Amino acid sequence: QVQLVESGGGLVEAGGSLRLSCAASGRFFSSYGMGWFRQAPGKERELVAAISWSGGRTYYSDSVKGRFTISRDNAKNTVYLQMISLKPEDTAVYYCAVPSTGWGPDVNYDWWGQGTQVIVSS
Repeated sequence: QVQLVESGGGLVEAGGSLRLSCAASGRFFSSYGMGWFRQAPGKERELVAAISWSGGRTYYSDSVKGRFTISRDNAKNTVYLQMISLKPEDTAVYYCAVPSTGWGPDVNYDWWGQGTQVIVSS
């Protein structure tokens, strides 16, 4: 069982930056891949970034590539999403999630945080 708590969301102007954090409980955090999803009103949830258990491999959706960076600190049981050059279309609730096996866009994510709201004003 993994419990996840996101933080760091807020209101920012277009072009600004935010860093989201996801603190995980559980002894085996470093064994799991991690992902950041977002869901905007009226839109489907999408995976924006993922990272392997070691942090050595990452995935980004085309919509955020070059602007978002996912990283993890296994000693702190925390994964981060650094977001720069934010756009109004980045406005969404952001969730971190963990798959029970594997990592990346083609696996099922089994544990979810409660989400943190990001609002980017134009």
